[in-house]
Amino acid sequence: MISKELVGASSIPIILSILAEKESYGYEIIQKVKELSNGKIEWGDGTLYPVLHKLEKKGLLRSDWKTAESGRRRKYYRISNDGKRELVTEHENWTIINEVIQKLWKANPSLA
Repeated sequence: MISKELVGASSIPIILSILAEKESYGYEIIQKVKELSNGKIEWGDGTLYPVLHKLEKKGLLRSDWKTAESGRRRKYYRISNDGKRELVTEHENWTIINEVIQKLWKANPSLA
């Protein structure tokens, strides 16, 4: 089980990356994360929506209500230009963190 802290810390780059591909609504984002993680990360509404609202308030996302083919109204989110710039920063930060962890783990024989 992946810790809640790690899942929380990674939620912003994950959401921005998904929305950089195409606009999406909450349930679809939750399913995409589950699929990408092979079921190891399962977000609920209480995990996703506070982050979406925070990113929208910061201007990193935009949203619109649309009616789906089923007739159901859904709020679709898309990444803004500021969000795209933030995604670049997140990518750089996570790449550095990953490099540091990989170096530490390679130096630890008990993890090999």
